[in-house]
Parts: sequence; C-alpha cells; structure tokens
Amino acid sequence: MNILQKTVFTLSLLVSVNSFSQDIKAMQAAFAKSFMNEDKGDFKAALQDIQPIYSDKSYLVNLRIGWLSYLSKDYANSVVYYKKACDLNPGATEPLWGLALPLIAQEKWYDVENTYKSIVRFDPKNSLVNYRLGMIYYYRKNYVDALKHFDITLTLFPLDYDSILMSAWTTYFLGKKEDAKVLSNRVLLMYQHDTSAIEGLTLCSK
Repeated sequence: MNILQKTVFTLSLLVSVNSFSQDIKAMQAAFAKSFMNEDKGDFKAALQDIQPIYSDKSYLVNLRIGWLSYLSKDYANSVVYYKKACDLNPGATEPLWGLALPLIAQEKWYDVENTYKSIVRFDPKNSLVNYRLGMIYYYRKNYVDALKHFDITLTLFPLDYDSILMSAWTTYFLGKKEDAKVLSNRVLLMYQHDTSAIEGLTLCSK
C-alpha cells in the first residue's frame, strides 16, 4: 500500500468512526427522549422521537417502534415492526414475546399459537410459554395437547397454583378422574376454600 492509499484509508477510517460515534449519540438522545415521553404516557410523542433515527437494519429501533405502536393501540403496525425485529435477530425470543402482544390484542389466536411455538423451539422448558400454549389448547378443548404443556409447567413448578388447577380440569375432561382428584386436592393444600378445586372434586365424585 503506497502513501496515498494509506492516507485515503486512514481518512476513510476516521470518517467511519466519527460517523458511528454520531449515530450512537443520536440514538442515545432519541431513545432518552422517547423513554421520557413513554413514562409520561405520551406514546405518540415517544414514537415521533424515534422516527428520525429509523433504520430498517436496526433491531433495537424496530423493536422499540413495535412496542410503542402496541402501546398506541396501532396493532397492525406493531406486528409489522416486531416481525422486522424478528427477521433482524432470528436467534432471539425477545421480539417473539413482543409480537404476541398485538396478536393477542387482535385475538388472532392461531398466530399467537405459532408465535409461542417459535418461542418453545428456542426455549422448550419455558414455563410461561408452555402454560399459555396449554391455555390456548384447553379453550379449544384440545385437552391432549393442553396437558402436554401443563405437564411441563408442573414438572418445573410442582406447586404452581395455576398449573395444578388447569391440569386438574384438563385431566378431568380427559376422563382421568383419579388424577383430577389428586391434583384438585393439591390445590386445596394451598387454598383450602378454592371454589374451582372444590367444584372439580365434586364432579369427580359423581
């Protein structure tokens, strides 16, 4: 590399570093203002603070806009930006959890299911996502798949009230009354007067 080439390279590097430094400072300032307005409940202003630094290649910016769009009840745009964040960081579950929010708000339960399944593929023993999948299948009366997910949450948290209670009802609807009795009685160990567990025991005795 001759002297002229070295000089051009050095200048290019300095410009690049300076540009990067300016970009970071602009992002920090925009995010700071945006968080301040979010704390005030002014989600429209919080969104406007981010717009000048928007880049379709920035995971953080797309994630932020997805969240603020959700808070603004602009669910369609929230989905768009969360999906962009998912594409930009395909190894992360963070944007998938975010994506589920506007989908739930729109009651797009099959899309919610698929989003939760994506989380499970990354994090198969996550108790929260397994519980939520269990609830989706339970309300569809798909008790076999519901129980598979409730079993995971119970294995991880044997004394989790919600998981025990839902497992009790799921086993009851599967015709496993003895299992349902055991689970309902476990609920009553923690909450002696739990009406749902008492109702379940009564039904199991018929």
